[in-house]
Amino acid sequence: MKIVADENITFIHDVFDGLGEVETFAGRSISAEQVKDADVLLVRSVTQVNKSLLNGSNVKFVGTCTIGTDHIDQGYLKQQGIGFSAAPGCNANAVVDYVVSTLAVLSQQQGFDLFKRCVGIVGVGNVGSRLKKRLEALGIRCLCADPLHEDQDIPGLVHLDQLVAEADIISLHTPLTHDGEHPTYHLFSEQMLARLNSNSILVNTGRGPVIDNEALLAFLKKRPDVSAVLDVWEHEPEVDLPLLELVTFGTPHIAGYSLDGKVAGTRMIYDALCRFFNLSAALDVAALAPDVEPISCNPGVGEEAIFEALLSCYDVRSDDARFRTVMVAENSDRSGSFDTLRKNYPVRRELGVTAVTDCGDLQPLLSGFGFKC
Repeated sequence: MKIVADENITFIHDVFDGLGEVETFAGRSISAEQVKDADVLLVRSVTQVNKSLLNGSNVKFVGTCTIGTDHIDQGYLKQQGIGFSAAPGCNANAVVDYVVSTLAVLSQQQGFDLFKRCVGIVGVGNVGSRLKKRLEALGIRCLCADPLHEDQDIPGLVHLDQLVAEADIISLHTPLTHDGEHPTYHLFSEQMLARLNSNSILVNTGRGPVIDNEALLAFLKKRPDVSAVLDVWEHEPEVDLPLLELVTFGTPHIAGYSLDGKVAGTRMIYDALCRFFNLSAALDVAALAPDVEPISCNPGVGEEAIFEALLSCYDVRSDDARFRTVMVAENSDRSGSFDTLRKNYPVRRELGVTAVTDCGDLQPLLSGFGFKC
């Protein structure tokens, strides 16, 4: 069996070398010539898998180690009888960690009480539903809307108009769609952005084109009271530098880049590939991730100790600083640098695999944030 894969798939050789010959390439440049003799193609979100890539190839199975699938022409795969599997939910907890930790930083910087804010969650799939569960465990009020169900009266969902009108913080987690009654492409248009509340926060960790980035640039010039956090960009790996200058935090599509999320994605595709080819899935992929050292907490300083624990696991300011340094460097190959930052991303572990000692009275809140106590 010949397997062609994105070189950035975690533990690609450790996991798949036992199944056949594995060749790896930069995901954004995988070509038809490289895959024509492959039996299996394994990708991440930067590879467009469609007829132009696979026509005339020997590929029988495609796996993407990602939640999103908008880079995959599933209709073409089905038409050609090519097996397919994604990794839904694999890095959902990592994205939730990113959002929660980012809000903790902003609450400290801007001096607001996170626990008294209303958070609007747009898109309640794997990520949005887990974010809701975690925030509500902390007693934070959440409003949820889902553009794919905007015309349906579903318990627990409100219309997007109500969410935008009432939320102090809006976090976007929709897939990217161009068709249907309520496409998410440019869902947050000039008109929608103009309706954001004063001093609100807009976070996008879903898909870049869900926000009209040109409109967002113009909006932020007029509304400096609004804080925007972008992990995804409309034309990535190209990044609009004037927009980067105006967002509060910017990162190179790494919200879900925890080691645990990557390992989970690899494991899910390994299992799916083995099922498709009727092979024994004998390898314990999860065991490849190293153990996590516990962290300590000082409950004597109150809720501040929780934010200290959060930021010791992940602090968005580090990623933001690296990103800005690279993007604004003179003569920088910004597209290449965007991918290099992703490829060489530091090891980040999820809150859910991190144990906290000496929790004291803060145990309920620490558990609510996702830590093991």
